[in-house]
Amino acid sequence: MVPPLIRHSPGSTPIDKEIALRAIDTVKEAVPFLSPGPALIARGPGGELHVDVPLMYQSYALDRIHFDPVAMEPSPKGRPVRAFKESISREEVANVMDSIIRELKVLEGAEYREPERAWIVPLAWGPYIVAHVRVSSEGNEIIPDYGLTEEVRRYVL
Repeated sequence: MVPPLIRHSPGSTPIDKEIALRAIDTVKEAVPFLSPGPALIARGPGGELHVDVPLMYQSYALDRIHFDPVAMEPSPKGRPVRAFKESISREEVANVMDSIIRELKVLEGAEYREPERAWIVPLAWGPYIVAHVRVSSEGNEIIPDYGLTEEVRRYVL
């Protein structure tokens, strides 16, 4: 199985239902190749713990998954958790996220964002939308989050 391509430059194509379905299929093809990146663990000014886990594809970050260090599971998109917990290790998060990544489901819908000229396809874990994957306006190439990719590279090195 050959993974879908990575998007390197914007393109322009009229949108229609077939292209939206192609974008959803592109993400479905990419899901077996997704992996969790290193947990991005930070402390806030009040001592609160914040954990995000990058969703990685071919060494590029696609989106960050908010992780609840108390419940030890993902938090819905838009709800970053700030927990008061003594500590958490990257290994603990990695062990949980390895199984969670295998449980991600591609939802059968896509949003189009005109300024980005990209389809946004949501990924769900159970009842929660936990990540979005950007796909080219043609529906056939994954678009990485380059800012997050750089953050991951700085954090890890």
